[in-house]
Amino acid sequence: WKKKDTKYIEELLKTLSLWDKKNNTLRELSGGMKRRLLIAKALSHNPQIIFLDEPSASVDVELRKDMWNIIKELKSKGVTIILTTHYIEEAEEIADRIGIINNGQLIKVDKKDELIKEMGQKKLIIDLHDKIEQIPKSLDKYKLILDSQLDKIIYLYNVKDENLGITSLLQLLKDNRIKIKDIKTEQSSLESIFINLVKESENEYTGG
Repeated sequence: WKKKDTKYIEELLKTLSLWDKKNNTLRELSGGMKRRLLIAKALSHNPQIIFLDEPSASVDVELRKDMWNIIKELKSKGVTIILTTHYIEEAEEIADRIGIINNGQLIKVDKKDELIKEMGQKKLIIDLHDKIEQIPKSLDKYKLILDSQLDKIIYLYNVKDENLGITSLLQLLKDNRIKIKDIKTEQSSLESIFINLVKESENEYTGG
């Protein structure tokens, strides 16, 4: 049992834009305001563990922003938040530990950083100074992707792979007189990891 904390309730209602509605009845509130009220009710006792089931489903952008600001603040105070969501970008932003479920089966559980390190891919994007028609045969082992329209070569590699051979790749490009204008890398998102894990799980289930 917790003592009444009027200041906390006031701050919560103000954060959820409900303070000016505090004297309204439930019937007088719009659908969005009722959703805000349900969130306020769940957070009113300043819980140490919160279960959120699809909290962003069918809510407006403003409410989603307000709600996540509160959740991030609670997390910073050490509150444990258990979240189920189809919005992978939300899980990637807030979660420390991820569990992936497919067809009712928990197929992977790990710390977010470890999951990305183990399952993630990086993309090395090489902008070319001049357009080329095809990738030289001497570079076949890298399985490069040529985007001839954008004058780019793309190299996909696993984050955990210690033998990336990027230095050798760049040297081979130079040996083949392929001039490089710029190089950048992109990290695969949690969403792409989720999709790959689900595909693997379904292949195992169907024997494919």
